[in-house]
Amino acid sequence: MTSTRVAREPLIQRSLRKARRAFGPAGLFFKGFVKHPAMVGAIVPSSRRTIERVLSRVDWENTKLFVEYGPGVGTFCRPVLDKLRRDGTLIVIDTNPDFIDYLSRTIGDSRFIAVNGSAADVEEIIRAHGFEQADYVLSGLPFTNLPPGVGPAIMSATHRVLRQGGAFLVYQYTARARALMGQYFHRIDKGFEPVNVPPCVISWGWKD
Repeated sequence: MTSTRVAREPLIQRSLRKARRAFGPAGLFFKGFVKHPAMVGAIVPSSRRTIERVLSRVDWENTKLFVEYGPGVGTFCRPVLDKLRRDGTLIVIDTNPDFIDYLSRTIGDSRFIAVNGSAADVEEIIRAHGFEQADYVLSGLPFTNLPPGVGPAIMSATHRVLRQGGAFLVYQYTARARALMGQYFHRIDKGFEPVNVPPCVISWGWKD
């Protein structure tokens, strides 16, 4: 990059580029937060304790398809793949092409599929990869910050795409999303993880 181009480049873009180079995945996550704070929802990835608690209700032996909305830099992807059966599949969906490109380049696992798209289109996305239903869907999307109508569309599509006995695993930083979740999932187990930035509210919505 020439000195003239550097001079013309906006300060925030230079800062984001330097952060991504200096901090790797953390820098990319921070870039995603700055560009789309309503979609990322947090400034740092979830803690290890949050990951373990959110995934603690999953029946891994009987999980063939696990779906994640908003995977970011893969904070949950690798722990899910570590637990997932050998013939299982993890499909992640994100509207941010930077995250999808990063995950596609850094996760070399034949069970992993990264899709640049909307969670509201989850039914069409999994069908395109040979599935009719998912066993579990995980989401860290900030439902209370999404544009009008998007949250209900995602909730409705998620309920339809889950198999009977499957669950929607949601981690948020407030409990406000549970009211929306309760319109589609009649049994919701509740959890909380204080060792996270910020502390994390967890909900497991079951499709009985």
